[in-house]
Amino acid sequence: MRIGNVVATTMAALVFACGTALATPSTQIWIPSPDVKGFKEIHIDIDNYTRFSGKTENGFNPNLYNIGLSAGVLPSENVKLEVGVDFLKSGYQNDAIYGYDRAPLYFNAKLGTPEDAFGVKGLPQFAIGAYNLGTYEKLEKGLSTRQNIVYGLVGKTLPVVGRFSAGGYYGSERALGRGANSGVMASWDRTMSEISDKLWLAVDYMGGNNANGEVSVGGSWAFSKQVSLIVGVVVFNPFYTTSVSDPSNGNGGNINPGGKPAFTTQLDIAF
Repeated sequence: MRIGNVVATTMAALVFACGTALATPSTQIWIPSPDVKGFKEIHIDIDNYTRFSGKTENGFNPNLYNIGLSAGVLPSENVKLEVGVDFLKSGYQNDAIYGYDRAPLYFNAKLGTPEDAFGVKGLPQFAIGAYNLGTYEKLEKGLSTRQNIVYGLVGKTLPVVGRFSAGGYYGSERALGRGANSGVMASWDRTMSEISDKLWLAVDYMGGNNANGEVSVGGSWAFSKQVSLIVGVVVFNPFYTTSVSDPSNGNGGNINPGGKPAFTTQLDIAF
C-alpha cells in the first residue's frame, strides 16, 4: 500500500499465530516504506485483499478489507512524523473463535528523514515505526490482535535501477507465535518514467514464519496528484515449509500461518 496509509505500520497482520491482517502506514505493497508523510498531508486508504482460493487453512483464510486514515504531523522537512489508524474487517464467519471483527481498530506511527536530509548529499532515508497496534487480547483463548510490530528501515535511491530499502522488525510473541515474532524487511521500487511518471512498480519481502511473512509484487497508477491505485499480488510465507511441530503454528496443524495468496487493490486519496 504505497499509497499506503496509516502511518508507520503497514497493512500487515492481525490475530494470533495463524491469522493474517493489516494496519497500514505509508507502505510499498505490504511492508512499510521508508517514506514519511509531510506536515499536514492527510491520506485516506481503502485496501482490499482477496484470496485466490477460498479453501481454508485449518479453518482460517479470510479476505481482508481496510479503511485507513493517516496524516503528517511534524512541521519539518528534515524530520517527519506520521500517525494513523485503520479499521479492519475480515467478514470471517468464525469470528467468534478468532476475534477479527470484534476489535477492528489498529494504530500506527512512523518517524523518519528523507534522502539528502540536513543538506548532506548522499545521505540515505531512515525510518522507524510501529504498526498493528491492536486493542484485543484474550490470552486464555490464545487470541491477540496486539502484534505491536516495531521496525527500522534504511532506503537509498540508485541511478537508473531505482530505490532499495532494508531493515528488520520485532513484534509480540503472544500474537505472532513463539520464535516467529521477528524478521527481515526489504523492498525495491521505481517510478517508470520511461513509460509514464504516473506508473510505479514495487517488490517487497517480509520474513518470519507468522501471519505477516510474504513476498509481494505490484504497481500503482496516479490518476491525479490526489488519487492513485495500487494493484498487486501477495504470496504469504512462500519459503515456509509447514510442520506440525513448528513452534509458530499455534494450532499444531500443518498450515501456512499467512493463508492463501491474495490479490490486492489499494486506493489512496490525498488531501
